[in-house]
Amino acid sequence: MKFSLIVGLVAMLAVAHDSEAMSLVKRDVQSDVDRITKLIKDMSTSITTATHDMVEKVRALEMANTAQTYVEDSRARIQPLVEKVQAEATKLQEQVKPYITNIEEQMKPLTENLNAQVKPLTDNFHAQVKPLTDLMENLFKQMMEQTKALLPPQ
Repeated sequence: MKFSLIVGLVAMLAVAHDSEAMSLVKRDVQSDVDRITKLIKDMSTSITTATHDMVEKVRALEMANTAQTYVEDSRARIQPLVEKVQAEATKLQEQVKPYITNIEEQMKPLTENLNAQVKPLTDNFHAQVKPLTDLMENLFKQMMEQTKALLPPQ
């Protein structure tokens, strides 16, 4: 519609301009027609480009809206499944709790027994290794002091 209004306006201006030009000065009609034709072609190209750009933008917007609708529909379909899975997981957790408690109760005497048997062994090992580690520590201290003594004064 804008295009036809613009073309009509240009045509009216051209006719008015030609009638004034004929009365005032003789002009080259062909050059005026060529200029008007070029102007109309330029406007037509500009309008076509703008229309094409608008169509592309509308298509992109429609595609974005379609994608958003798809995501929302999918979310609406999946949400009940997620809630079901969470409810089942909670049920399973409640059902497994007694078993876990039972296993912990059965394992407690075993771990206490193991600790009772291992503790004397570790204490004995520590008692035997402690003098050796103290001796090694003293040896390293002596080596450090002797090395420092060998260094030239600074």
